[in-house]
Amino acid sequence: MFDPDTIRADFPLLGRTVRDGKPLVYLDSGATAQKPQQVIDAELAFYVQSNAAVHRGAHQLAEEATEAYELARAAVADFVGAAEDEIVWTKNATEALNLVAHGFLNASLAAGAGADGPAADAVSAAARDRYALRPGDEIVVSEAEHHANLVPWQQLAAKTGATLRWIGLTEEGRLDPETYSVIGPRTRILAITHASNVTGAITDVAQLVRRARDVGAYVVLDACQTAAHMPVDLHALGVDFAAFSAHKMVGPTGVGALFGRRELLEDLPPFLTGGSMVEVVTMESTSFMPPPQRFEAGTQMVAQVIGFRAAVEYLGALGMDQVAAHEAEMAQLMIDGIAGVPGVRLLGPQDSADRLAVVAFEVESVHPHDVGQVLDSLGVAVRVGHHCAQPIHRRLGVHASARASAGVYTTAGDVEAFIAGLHEVRRFFGLAESAAPAARGDA
Repeated sequence: MFDPDTIRADFPLLGRTVRDGKPLVYLDSGATAQKPQQVIDAELAFYVQSNAAVHRGAHQLAEEATEAYELARAAVADFVGAAEDEIVWTKNATEALNLVAHGFLNASLAAGAGADGPAADAVSAAARDRYALRPGDEIVVSEAEHHANLVPWQQLAAKTGATLRWIGLTEEGRLDPETYSVIGPRTRILAITHASNVTGAITDVAQLVRRARDVGAYVVLDACQTAAHMPVDLHALGVDFAAFSAHKMVGPTGVGALFGRRELLEDLPPFLTGGSMVEVVTMESTSFMPPPQRFEAGTQMVAQVIGFRAAVEYLGALGMDQVAAHEAEMAQLMIDGIAGVPGVRLLGPQDSADRLAVVAFEVESVHPHDVGQVLDSLGVAVRVGHHCAQPIHRRLGVHASARASAGVYTTAGDVEAFIAGLHEVRRFFGLAESAAPAARGDA
């Protein structure tokens, strides 16, 4: 049985108090998740027992570190429905998305250099044929994108002469099928979010993949918000590339992953170059290792990768279907609670169908930062600002918002404390005369 009260005991930070001894109510998992003891122990055990650089050296510690590093790759690949050699370690999802964008850029620059010369020699003919963009080609994103899945494509378009187009949104913040027609014969890349980090709305990826396939476009998926909160099978989704981060998946900071279909990674030009990703280096030229090592230049974040494995094993043991069901319940509790607070507007879908427990909102006449400060004084931690997603806020008619987001450890009591806090926000700013309901721990 999925029991968030029992699960909470695995997360040591959740036991602390804040702001004059108030119990912590952590509703910022959409920004970063807390870490279970199992993840903390896995990282510590590596440093205590096997700390060494991977893929280097012939001593026992190096062998143990390399084995643990590659076992983690296999575990994460299995968790997201990928093959082991289709997972590239990056420092975060932003780097993973930039890795793909720069692969297209490097191929485009090489193609522009012609058949001869150093620029062309550094990128294979297959890469140039597959990935080079030219003026008139199109890159399609959506208004719901996190900046990490928007700015790199803006930059790629600017540097190659390609045109950036975008899918619009409905009034409740979902991708609008009426605007899918922007995916056309000149579309080369479709980069979309699996779920908005503002509205929590889940994208119908299958429909968009079909449209992209019809025009021969590559699909790049931002799976940061979904990988920790629902079952994700990247092969079944049919995407070409996908990015996600450990720190949102109850894992360590400083490590993320890029999924790429094997045959696509084989032709993708590298982003970072240097040690650990080369085969033969002379003073005149360099040959690169096959993927995924080709994209893992330099000393790697071995402890974090090992912690990543512990995180996906922890989530897998809970059962991702159960995780999704729990968070749908938390989403509905937050939505219903917000509906009972006068003057609070929910941004995004008004029910829990096809959405995550990511709930952004605005309080009339109160700046989101002030909302966050009052909630913080009560021990309730939420996110405030534009959440690295300015276009969707602009589309929804606000400059910024406050956002509550749940995790596997979120309880109904957490939501009750949050809703009580919203009543207190209104009272504090003189917007309501009635007393707020008692928050958890205030009695």
